Amino acid sequence: MYNYKVEIMKSFITFFIVACTSSLFSQQTYTSDYKEIDPKSKSILDKVSAKNKAYKTIHVNFGLVTENKQNKTSDSKKGIVWIKDNKYKVDLSSSTIFYDGKTQWTYMKESNEVNISTPDPNDDNTLNPANIFSIYEKGFKIRFIKESFEKNRALYHIELYPVDLKKDFTKIELKIDKDKMQLFSMKRFGKDGTNFYVEILSINPNEEMADALFAFDKTKYPKVEINDMRQ
Repeated sequence: MYNYKVEIMKSFITFFIVACTSSLFSQQTYTSDYKEIDPKSKSILDKVSAKNKAYKTIHVNFGLVTENKQNKTSDSKKGIVWIKDNKYKVDLSSSTIFYDGKTQWTYMKESNEVNISTPDPNDDNTLNPANIFSIYEKGFKIRFIKESFEKNRALYHIELYPVDLKKDFTKIELKIDKDKMQLFSMKRFGKDGTNFYVEILSINPNEEMADALFAFDKTKYPKVEINDMRQ
């Protein structure tokens, strides 16, 4: 069953994955639509990018908060991401997403069903990190905001504003750990009043990860209902 809010959250998590692991920011910072160069932001994000690109695999524990400003509600959960090359697995309390570089499986735990799809590289909401990279490569104005000290960490605050004003969010706020040069948190501000906030709880690089981790094994899910949405 298609759930628009879930798809937005999944897309944001994917953007978060790319922020943790790729050269996304240093490659896409400046566009012909935005002439002002922010060298401080570029220098910070270049360092974060270089550090994470050196990892062969990455295992991230994170907290996710979904805020609905209209209903004045908030939902918190924890999740885990495993990443190897262009493969990844995302485990949340309600669902698990597998991607082996070609096929995507979204397993809904409560209903014991899985949706199988082949991500469209031209779809903004696809869960393919390479596609998200290309979508955002020239899509932001980036500004350094300030420095702060939170939870015993010195942080840089950087904000990303979409050049395309038709996007369904107004900005993404990044906080970078100044000493570790790692992503500390990111927050997506939705135009509909729904905000997603991700905070990094731990990052463990270069763990051994078998390719089988990133594919859905139906033998491990008795009586699972399979919805093959591939054309």
